[in-house]
Formats: sequence, structure tokens, C-alpha cells
Amino acid sequence: MHSYFQIVNEDGRTYLKLVPNNEPILVNEVAEYLDRHKISFNLSELNKVITSLSGERKIELNQQKSYPIREEFQLTVSDDKMQATARFYPPSNDGEYLTKSDVIDDLRHRGVNYGIDEEVIGHYLKRREYCTSIVVANGKPVRQGSDAYIEYLFNVDLKAKPTLNADGSVDFFHLNLINHIKKGDCLARLHPEDPGDDGMDVCGGVIRPKNVKRELLRFGRNVELSDDKKEIYSQVDGHVTLVDNKVFVSNVMTVENVDLSTGDIEYEGNLQVNGNVCSNFCVKVQGDVEVRGVVEGAEVVAGGNITIARGVNGMSKGHIKAGGNIIAKYIENAEVESMGYVQADSILHSRVMAGTEIRVGGKKGFITGGYVCATNLVEVKTLGSELGANTIVEIGVSPELKQRYEYLQEQLDKDNKTISSARPVLESAKTKIRSGVKLTPEQVKYVQELSNVVTRTKKNIDAAMKELERMEELVSVGNDAQIIVQGKIYPGTKLVIADVSKVIKTEVQYCRFIKQKGDVTMVGMN
Repeated sequence: MHSYFQIVNEDGRTYLKLVPNNEPILVNEVAEYLDRHKISFNLSELNKVITSLSGERKIELNQQKSYPIREEFQLTVSDDKMQATARFYPPSNDGEYLTKSDVIDDLRHRGVNYGIDEEVIGHYLKRREYCTSIVVANGKPVRQGSDAYIEYLFNVDLKAKPTLNADGSVDFFHLNLINHIKKGDCLARLHPEDPGDDGMDVCGGVIRPKNVKRELLRFGRNVELSDDKKEIYSQVDGHVTLVDNKVFVSNVMTVENVDLSTGDIEYEGNLQVNGNVCSNFCVKVQGDVEVRGVVEGAEVVAGGNITIARGVNGMSKGHIKAGGNIIAKYIENAEVESMGYVQADSILHSRVMAGTEIRVGGKKGFITGGYVCATNLVEVKTLGSELGANTIVEIGVSPELKQRYEYLQEQLDKDNKTISSARPVLESAKTKIRSGVKLTPEQVKYVQELSNVVTRTKKNIDAAMKELERMEELVSVGNDAQIIVQGKIYPGTKLVIADVSKVIKTEVQYCRFIKQKGDVTMVGMN
């Protein structure tokens, strides 16, 4: 039994019965109750009696009889409106008791109309424990959902490199860079979003779950969508690739040579050339290119990897460009660009640029003349030449790339702040419209303009995020850039690391160069 107090009307006077138990009777609570019922009392005397209370006691409040007081409760609703708590007080000795329906009706009258716990109320009415807090209603918590996602049933991160044989040569034919598939193979599976479930507070207010991300299966030709739109299947034998979150399936186009018999070639999939790509012809494919012969003074552009088994003889007009990696037996008098790595047995009088690294090994392993540039690493056996051919090697992230990277990060912060500041305004407008409030023409115009700004800003954020993802790896690896020479480096060779450079004055062997303390420094081999 809890401590409690009760108004007693008898002998034409008003008394207060105090019944202490385990917990103390709170003076403030008694005073508020008496004020609420307009019963006069002496606060100082009341405080003195309650603080010195040792057993049940009845004290006179005034010499006028009070009106009968019905059993009642004070209601407290939590800040989040998910819980309602009642604190009951007994009726005066001549007052009425509450029934179950009285309590429920009173709760609803005070705005609590969901989650009322009738069992708890019934339990209270059996025991009548006063001056203690009882949870009489609970809201329904919102169930948060989850984003949709796509499960790709093939390797989407191909980073295979050619195998180095025991004799130092490189196997250019077994690269494992293609996801081979058969007709009818399942390529990807969509796991739909779970929107979650609405919650409800004790006042009947609906609580919405957070928005979740939806996904769709995106694909090109030769792909079939299942009836439930949750899986995609290959319609042909061939290979599958993922480009910008879109699944592509294509057959491999095979030709003997790229010459007058074929003309220029443009193709959405992969290309296999059993012979040569002859001078003045152009090859442009979205997938990979494998040339088993020689690329002469031609242009070869691929969205994926380029493999040239016998090498490139560019004749000062050849241009090779790959969105992936480039592997060639040798590169001579050509311009070569790779978003990934470049690997060759030798590079002679060429301009070669790689997104990650350049490795020149095999039996010859030299870079002589021209310009080579990579973000992370240039590894070579012999660098430069005894005859002093103008050879430049550059590594590390360029200042322009760093500037762009920092600018995108700053812009991303600004765009996110723009959306954060606009969201409350748009949500407020939606709430007003749903509740029937009519906006003025000026308000409608402002909300529309703000909505357009948010839409444009979200597109800018998506574009910036994609560009940052592409740049992130380059920026991180560029900090540890190095040039490794397994054999000799000849005088006259120029080394550039980020924003510093060094011209080699004397012949050096078995060395490694890094940027250290603002200079190009030669350090020992690891």
C-alpha cells in the first residue's frame, strides 16, 4: 500500500487524513490538490505536520465543510506522446468512486484515445493504490523499414592482372578479366525495399517511418526481366559487365584483322582481333579489346581493358585509350592512356599515362625516351638510355586533381546544408496543405521554387558523389607514390613526383624514389 491523503468532511468542518507508508507524502502534491479544489489551508502548518509525520493522522484544515470530491486522477503524457501516466487520488469520505468506464471516458476526453490499457485500469480499480503513477496507455512504436538493394550474381570488381611466368615472361592470354555466362543464367536479383509500418501515439497521431531507398534492375540488351521484376537473366551465351550500375550482356565480336575488309569498328561489347589492327583504322568498343597481333598507327578505344599480345608500333600516330587496364608486349612511338594500370615489356619514345600504375618488366623491361605518368607507381628494370634520350617519368596526384577533389567536397557540404535548410519549409507547407490550409500565391510560388532548388541540388550531389568515388582511390594512393628501378637509371632522366622534380646526374642501380621533405629522394629498396 502506498502513502496517500484524503479529504474528510465531518462535523461541519474539513479535515485532511494523512496515511503514510513506505514513501513519504509530498507536501507540494497535497498543496496542489487542495488548491485545485479551492480548499483553504495553512501551508506552513501543513508542511510542519507532514515532515514530522510518524503515523496515520487527521488534521483540521478549516472550519467549513468542503463539497464532496469525486475520485480523480492527474494525467501526464510523455513528450513523444508514446505513453500516458495516471496518478489517482481517493474521493473524499462523502465522494464517489470512479468506474472503469469513467476512467476510459475521462482519458478520451483529455485526448488519450489510442493504446488504453484496460487491463491495467481494471487492476487498479481492484486495489485502489493512490498517489502512485500508473501507465494507462501506450503508443504503437513505428517499425522502420530498410532500403532496397541489388544482389549481383557475378564478379563486379574485376582487378585481375596477367600471370608472371617463371622465365620472367608474361602470359597475356589468361587474364580472367571476363565474366563468362550462359544463356538462362541469373545475373542479378532485386531485394525490394521494406517501407516499414506506421506507428501511433496515445493521442491518435500517426508516426511515419523514415523514407527508404527504392531500386530498379537496370540492364541493356540480351537481358530478360522476370515476371515479378525481381530477377534478370541472360538471353545469350557471352559475358556480363556492370557499368554505372547497369548490367550489360554481349557476345564477343571476333575478326581476323581490322583493315579494309572490316573498316572502322564500333561495338557495344568485347572485340577479339586474331591478327592486327592496321594503320589509319579506328576501333571503339564499350567492353574489352584483345588483339593477338600488332596495333600499328591506329586508334583503339575501349571502355574496359585492352590486351595487345605482340605490342604497339604507333608510328607516331597510334592512340590507345582504355577505361580499364592496358597490357601490351611493347609500346613504341604511341600515345597510351589507361584509367587503370599499364603493363608492358618495354616502352620506347611514347607518351603513356595510367590511372594507377605502370609496370615494365619481362625480359627487356626498359623505358627509353618519351613521357610516362602514373598516379601510384612506375616500376621498371631500365630507365633512360646511355645515349641520353629525353625520358620523363611522373607520378603522384596532380595539383589540379587535388584542387578538384577539395572543391567537390566543399560543394557537397554546401549542397547538403541547402537541402537541410529547405526540408523543414517544404514539410511545413505539405502539412498545411494536408490540413486544408490554403497557401497564398506568393507562398505557392516560393514553395515551388524551393522544391526545384532541392531537386537540382540532389542531382548535383549525386553527380559529385560519383566523381568523388572515382577520384578517391587516386587521391589516396597518390600519397604513397614511388618510382622503382630494378636495374639501371641513366643520367639525364627526369623524375617528377607530385609538384617536385629531379634530374638524374649519375648512373644509379637498384633504387627507389619517393617524395620526402619537399624533394625527390632516393631511398633503399624494400
